[in-house]
This record gives sequence, C-alpha cells and structure tokens, in this order.
Amino acid sequence: MLKTKIGYITLITVTLACIIAVLYEFDVVGFSHEFLMAVRWIVATILVVNALYKKNLTTWILTCMILGIFVGLDFPNLAISLQPLSKGFIKLVKTIVGPILFATLVYGIAGHSDLKQVGRMAWKSMLYFFCATTCAIFIGLGAINLTRAGIGVDVAHMPHEELPAPKESMDEHVLKSLPDNVHPVYKFTSFIRDLFPENIVKSVADNQVLQIVVFSVLFGIGLAMVDEKKRKPLVDFTESMSETMFKFTNIIMYFAPVGVGAAMAYTVGHLGVDILKNLFMLLATLYFALFCFLTLVLLPVALYLKIPVRRFINAIKEPVSIAFATTSSDAALPKAISAMEKFGVPRKIVSFVIPTGYSFNLDGTSLYLSLAAIFVAQAAGIHLSFGQQLMIAFTLMITSKGVAAVPRASLIILIATADQFGLPTFVIAAILGIDELMDMARTSVNVVGNCLATVVVAKWEGEFDEEAPYREDTEELV
Repeated sequence: MLKTKIGYITLITVTLACIIAVLYEFDVVGFSHEFLMAVRWIVATILVVNALYKKNLTTWILTCMILGIFVGLDFPNLAISLQPLSKGFIKLVKTIVGPILFATLVYGIAGHSDLKQVGRMAWKSMLYFFCATTCAIFIGLGAINLTRAGIGVDVAHMPHEELPAPKESMDEHVLKSLPDNVHPVYKFTSFIRDLFPENIVKSVADNQVLQIVVFSVLFGIGLAMVDEKKRKPLVDFTESMSETMFKFTNIIMYFAPVGVGAAMAYTVGHLGVDILKNLFMLLATLYFALFCFLTLVLLPVALYLKIPVRRFINAIKEPVSIAFATTSSDAALPKAISAMEKFGVPRKIVSFVIPTGYSFNLDGTSLYLSLAAIFVAQAAGIHLSFGQQLMIAFTLMITSKGVAAVPRASLIILIATADQFGLPTFVIAAILGIDELMDMARTSVNVVGNCLATVVVAKWEGEFDEEAPYREDTEELV
C-alpha cells in the first residue's frame, strides 16, 4: 500500500515538474533559476525514495539517469569530473564481451553438434538483417527529405570540435592508386578480409566483435567434428564459462546505476541544454524517424509472428536503458543475451544472432547515417538528386556493416561517406555537438532490433518457447 502511494506521489511530482519546465522553456512564465533548481532536487529526492522502496535495478538505472541530468544542469563542473565512473562501468562490461561471445557461441555450436542448423541460422539471420537495415536506411532518407532539417542551417554559429585528421592507412594509399571503378570492389574485399582475426587475443583486446564471432564459429565447428570423448571436456568448459560470465554480469550490473548516472551527468554538463536549440530539427527528425521504424517495421514484424509485445518490452527494458544512457551496444550485450534466453529464445540462437547482429543489424545506426549524410548536404547547400541519394543509401548498406558497437564509431562511416560523395566534412564537426544525444536513441534501437531478430530466427526455426516466463529475479536488489 505504501509502495503504491509513493508511486502516485512520484507520478504527480514528475508531471508537475514537466509542466513547469514546458512553461519556462516557452517563456510562458519566467521562473527564477533558484526555483527551477529547487523543483529539480525535490523531484530527485522523491525519485530516490521511490527507487528505495521498489528495490528494482531498472528503477535505479532510470532514477540515476534523471539524477545525472540534474547534476549536469546545476553542477556542470562536478558532472564533467564524473566521467571516469561511466567509463569505468563500460570498461567493466567490455571485459565480459570477448569471453561470453566465445563461450556461448562455441557451446551453442559444439554442444548440439548440428552444423546444418548453424548454416540455416546464418542465412536466415542475414536475410532478416538485410531487410531490416534497408528499411531503416530508406526511412532515414524519407524523414530528412520531409523535414529538410538542414535547410537554412547557420553552420558558422554552430559549436565546432576539431576533427582529428586520420592517418592515411595502407588501404587508402592503395585506393588512390586504383581506377575509380575498382574502389567499391576493393572496399568490399577489404571488408571480407577484416572479418578474419589475425590474432584472437588481439581481437578480444580490441573488442572486434565480428572477428571474435568468426573465430568462435570456426572453433565451434571444428570442435563439433572432434570425437565425442575428446569434445566433451571443452564443451563442458565453455558451458561452465558462459554460466560464470552471466553471474559475473549480474555482479557488474549492481554498478550500472552509478555508471549510467555519471554518463548522463557528463553528457549534460559537457554539452549544456542550449545546444538542443541549434540543431533541434535534426535531433527531432532522428527521433521521429526511429519511432517510425519501430512502429512501421519492427512492431508489424512482432505482431505478424504473434510475439507477446508487452512481455518483450519488459524483457528488453533493462538492456535498452543501459544502451540509451551509455550510448554503447556493447554495454547492453550481456543483459540482452540473458534477457532473450529468459524470454524463450534458445541459447544457441541467442548466442549466434545477437553478436552477429552487432555487426550486420545496426538498424538505428543505419537510419542515422542516411539521415545525417543528407543533412550534411542540405546544411552545405548542396542539392542531391534522387539517384544520388539512392547511391548514398547503397553505399551505406555496405559500409555500415561492421560498425563498431561503441560511442561515436558511426562518425567514421559518416565522414568516409561524405568524402566519397564530395560533401563537406566540416558540417559533421557541427553535428558532433549533439551526437551524444542522437547516439542514445540510435543505440537503443540497435539493441531493440537485435533482440527482436533473435525471436524472429527462433520462430523461423520453430524453437521459440511460448510458455517461458520472464522472471526479473536478477533485478532484485538485496
């Protein structure tokens, strides 16, 4: 009863605070800075009390996200100094990625010894990934052409950050010496080459997810071909290792509220809220396009396959909230894997589809890249024909594959695409000002898309457990 009353008080307080913020932002009422600060910290106190009573990890994560925003607004210097806490959390999570991918993939393949199913999962996953990311790219193109957010942008008054001048790689040196019509072929073959690890330890250290996946799949296939007596010790080891890493994940997640709150505090303290006024249309266009992708593509897929949507949302809310706050898909990976297992997707499918999707099914990133590329052209006053925009879309279909699941990795692809089509990269320096705010949304959609992909493949394989209850026992704080 008390918990319910606190919930109602929290809802009413947050609603009143939102109304006050809207009245202030639109200059309807001129509240003083001290009054607004007092309102924020009253809300913060009530949210903390609510979290203490709920004793739920997701509630704590969301509460600390809001606290981080308040710290960033009222104490920017303190907020910026909290960045090491958020980086420390991401580093902790990244220690899990390599071992958990290797263990779950090898066990999933060798533990069942069904190599034909691995092949089926591969082509089914790739077909779904291609369709989903293509839809995302074209929704991004449609949204930016509809809102024309880049038209009339005053680039000179936007916040600029110096982009580091990249050193010319061997690939770039070779590219310059090749005829123009050879470039796409060379880029594609270079991408294929980079799928394979030169040193698996180095791949794990550099967090090269796709290389870890390739090595693990080949290792698992090789192990599946070994005589059962010799195979069993390694299969048992990988099973034990994967279980241990999931328990390790649960321990690390107790630090998640601190890491997430620090990440939000740094973002707001570093950028400030006024930055939204300069590029609000671009930001709004991205969020609108991502919402359209969720409702027009992913939701119909879920409804068509009769996936329990409400239970699916409950399953993914924690990994998505982590991805939103940290802007890193890697940070959400362990929780996404365990959540989908509880949702009813077999481990062998989850451990194959999600890691592969982290390189081939970045829906939010693909949408962002197509939208941002056209925005750069609009801001620079460059008119692109429909055919030119289709060429950019086709290029992004290839170059967006293998984007690292870390903050700001997509900027590398955006800069490369802008260079290829003669678009000015200095405009991208202006986008950097709000890239963290955009990254939160697109990374969240990446996680949603990959989680849904596991259910799609499981349904396609006829192995989805319709009766699996989703228990939130790992979220309880003791």
